[in-house]
Amino acid sequence: MLINESCKNFSELLASKSSVPGGGGAAALVGALGAALCSMAGNFTVGKKKYADVEDDIKRNLAETEKLREKLLELVDEDARAFTPLAEAYKIPKDDPKRPEIFEAATLNACKAPVEIIKSCAKIIELLEEMAEKGSKLLISDVACGAFLCRAAMESAATNVYINTSSLNDRDKANEIETEIDDILTEYCPRASDIAKKINEFLRIEK
Repeated sequence: MLINESCKNFSELLASKSSVPGGGGAAALVGALGAALCSMAGNFTVGKKKYADVEDDIKRNLAETEKLREKLLELVDEDARAFTPLAEAYKIPKDDPKRPEIFEAATLNACKAPVEIIKSCAKIIELLEEMAEKGSKLLISDVACGAFLCRAAMESAATNVYINTSSLNDRDKANEIETEIDDILTEYCPRASDIAKKINEFLRIEK
């Protein structure tokens, strides 16, 4: 499993002449790191007297964030597994009457992981918003970094959706998938940027 590789080995695999991991797997990992930073801020907040009134909220936030972090790590390998049938579909002779159906199914399947990456990162952005408001101010810069990472992961995963939808013969289905993703990006990319912007403005205020 790719997620069991060391950081060094994963980056070497990503750099090598190998189809997996690719951009989708990298996006999932980046999203998981964004979630991890949200959890980091939460873990440094729990147990502090100063934040006792929001401790239950932080604990709930942590539980939700950790589930999403684990899901994104699973999506690193799910994205890689989806590539194999697509690669095999490309090898089918173009005059084979079964090729269009097989290729269409494999392409649709390859859309699933990046779509889930985007949806998961959107949820993490919501949790980062809460953490920015309620979490320890000593970890506020990590929350901003998490927001930047989640936005990057979403936009990267979207590109991996679009390269697949562009190959679909069912244009109605392609448009349906793209519209769903566009709507999420339109709402959540600005929200992620706003988290980081507000934090950076707070950090740069002259004391």
